[in-house]
Amino acid sequence: MRTIHAAVCHEFGAPLTIEEVQLRAPHAGEVEVDLAACAVCHSDISLAEGAWGGTLPAVYGHEAAGRVRSIGDGVHDLAAGDPVIVTLIRACGTCASCGSGRPSLCQVRPYEDAGPLRTAEGGILKQGLDCGAFAEAVVVHHSQVAKVPRNMPLEVACLLSCGVITGMGAAINTARIRPGEVAVVIGAGGVGLNAIQGARLAGAARVIAVDMLPDKLESARAFGATDTVLATEEKPWRRVRKIAGRGADAVLVTVGAAPAYDTAPRYLGAGGRLVMVGMTHSGQTARYEPVVAALTGQAMLGSMMGDTVLARDIPWIVDLYAQGRVKLDELVSGRWTLDRINEAIADTATGAARRNVILF
Repeated sequence: MRTIHAAVCHEFGAPLTIEEVQLRAPHAGEVEVDLAACAVCHSDISLAEGAWGGTLPAVYGHEAAGRVRSIGDGVHDLAAGDPVIVTLIRACGTCASCGSGRPSLCQVRPYEDAGPLRTAEGGILKQGLDCGAFAEAVVVHHSQVAKVPRNMPLEVACLLSCGVITGMGAAINTARIRPGEVAVVIGAGGVGLNAIQGARLAGAARVIAVDMLPDKLESARAFGATDTVLATEEKPWRRVRKIAGRGADAVLVTVGAAPAYDTAPRYLGAGGRLVMVGMTHSGQTARYEPVVAALTGQAMLGSMMGDTVLARDIPWIVDLYAQGRVKLDELVSGRWTLDRINEAIADTATGAARRNVILF
């Protein structure tokens, strides 16, 4: 067992504590990665708040990048020193979801108590989202990593692990936006900005960003939004229809707020798709009129991690970044050390940050 430092959650809603934990060596099919960076995602905050339940103590964090330290038996496409991203997409490769090309919905989960982490005393320590990346190192299944170029800054590469693929994937893989369509993105945070980039790359004629903060709408334009609408104005969906001349073909909700889901269908036109990206807390509900969807042929689609296939999607996003056609560096709004993770979480929770990154 190797001793590393990690940010541990012992009580939902309480600050994380930095402490020594134990990390075992990789088993067959696993990879050990020394982390260089891990971004703070709102999902990590929700987990630490107990929004979806779970067992404690736990180490969260899932938007990470680093270098391979060692590999277990049966791993042939990775070697020590390889720069990689670490994601929560753990794919068995044989279940119905993996077999149909949707590894983000893999139905096989590891045993709760069989993870690689232990407390300093040897007790059970939950590996949050199969990653546990608020730590100096992780051991994960080989399907959870993807190589990135050696010259790519790892504090930027880590964003590919969740925020980028979730937003861009929701627009391209889930919504399947086509050239000439009208796309509305509700929420211009880290995921929303990437949904905007995805809609632009897919050829949307109009990419309309909706948010409550004027500053975030300015950022949305920098990432490719053609138009912006303040969510606080009365009936903002009417403003969208005036801009586009019709309802939206695709509406992507990138914030985990039930009120946003309440109003999202109002932006849709006939045959439009509502894509659910942002994760609300368990028990929260939204209301809509089924008769409207039935009469107008509208659809509601869930998007888990942007329906990403790592081997397919990471190379082309990296290539677009190298060409200057996708913004990644601009997504990093703050850099923090592990001992200041609670400050980084508090700053992220305000909603103003694009992505705060913990550097190891």
